[in-house]
Amino acid sequence: MNSMYFTEEHHLFRKSLQDFLQKEVVPHIETWEQTGVIDKFIWKKFGDMGFFGINYPEAYGGLNLDLFYTVILLEELQKINSGGFAAAIWAHAYLAMTHLNAEGDEAIKQKYLKPSISGDKVGCLCITEPFGGSDVAGMRTTAVKSGDHYIINGSKTFITNGVYSDYLVVAAKTSPELGNKGISIFVIDREAAGVSATKLNKLGWRASDTGEIAFDNVKIPLANLMGNENQGFSYIMQHFALERLIMGINAHARAEFALEYALQYMSERMAFGKSIDKFQALRHSIADAYTEMEICKEFNYSVTYRLNKGEYVVKHATMSKLKSTKMADEVIYQCLQFLGGYGYMEDYPMARLLRDSRLGPIGGGTSEILREILAKIIIDKKEYKPAT
Repeated sequence: MNSMYFTEEHHLFRKSLQDFLQKEVVPHIETWEQTGVIDKFIWKKFGDMGFFGINYPEAYGGLNLDLFYTVILLEELQKINSGGFAAAIWAHAYLAMTHLNAEGDEAIKQKYLKPSISGDKVGCLCITEPFGGSDVAGMRTTAVKSGDHYIINGSKTFITNGVYSDYLVVAAKTSPELGNKGISIFVIDREAAGVSATKLNKLGWRASDTGEIAFDNVKIPLANLMGNENQGFSYIMQHFALERLIMGINAHARAEFALEYALQYMSERMAFGKSIDKFQALRHSIADAYTEMEICKEFNYSVTYRLNKGEYVVKHATMSKLKSTKMADEVIYQCLQFLGGYGYMEDYPMARLLRDSRLGPIGGGTSEILREILAKIIIDKKEYKPAT
């Protein structure tokens, strides 16, 4: 492991996390993959271990550790081969909870962030809409002020933890006439009247619940507004940098896992009197794939280092997701080929890896959108600045 970024304490944390995952999570993965339901007990176990509080303030039960502990959490979650379980965990800890911590007032932090860190509540982030996709500014969900409440109407889709979570962090337009300058962020209890969710059937990420959510005249207190009214778009854009870096890290980690598995398989698989890792064509393919993975990993670590220092890394985080997710798809595709017919069998891990990986270039902003963002930065000299 790269000593430029990881200390002895990081290594000890990684080992304890690996042990925890093997004992508490891995025995249940196949069941969760088949049912699409993650048992509630595991959230509390994660909370008790402090895994949800890695980067959050001690005042709310967090550990206030550096971002490389998050890197370790993300990498090890990828290496138990359930993209859905990993997504459920990091969508709670780094999508929903990021907004609670950054924009929530003290009352919201006590009611939602503290139990999220302890594993007693699970959250989801609701931004994407059926007609919007990556076009965040084009959202149609509205929040209309009425006395001491907001009335929310609209729908969201492709929401990780969208069915079984306890609360929802929701983006809605408070001033539709202002376009992207009229979006606000709210927190809504799952049991609020008018909230309903439909579970979606996915190609991969099968252990996680991905939902389409409807808001039908949902009435919430004014106090459920997070941050300033009409500043939501800026908050969303600011946090996209972390989300994209997370997806970049996930990508290099699952590619590394695929390569490790493929190398082990190839060392044992015999053909024409020798193990197949002795055939030059396959050896050179491994060399190329491993090089691509290592380049992405080192880049992602450097972006994490800068983000940990407080730099606004929107350009490099966007590059991280764009390049790393493409790399992971290509590497895992090649690793499946190394296994031949066994790679196509669900009894072997590569088929699930391939399905789970394919969401990488889609979720959190499609690769096409990311290229246009980078084009604006590189060609048009557009500058993105943090909202807070």
